[in-house]
Amino acid sequence: MTLKIYHNPRCSKSRKTLQLMSDAGIEPVISLYLKNPPDAAEILGLAERLGEPVAGLLRKGEDAFKEANDLPDLDDDKALANWLSAHPIVLQRPIVVDTDSERAVVGRPPENVLELLD
Repeated sequence: MTLKIYHNPRCSKSRKTLQLMSDAGIEPVISLYLKNPPDAAEILGLAERLGEPVAGLLRKGEDAFKEANDLPDLDDDKALANWLSAHPIVLQRPIVVDTDSERAVVGRPPENVLELLD
């Protein structure tokens, strides 16, 4: 099993999710998505794996979302994926992907990652 976590070390949920994986003996590939944002195609793939529209990956409580004056239509997945790539702070976190099964979960709560460990 190969897991990849889109991780923000400053986020307690992200740190807890990473700890749960470590406790299970799993060393995931860590993507520091704020330093190396996923491109639009990767965001579209994440949404597909999660079974969500791209709008479902947004942290709507973030100031960057609330104050955005360049936000595209929330129903336009392609445009929104491009926008999200340019504004990764708004990306839901953490996202964990099982790259073997192509399943993914959002680690909110962190225990959601346990679904991938079964």
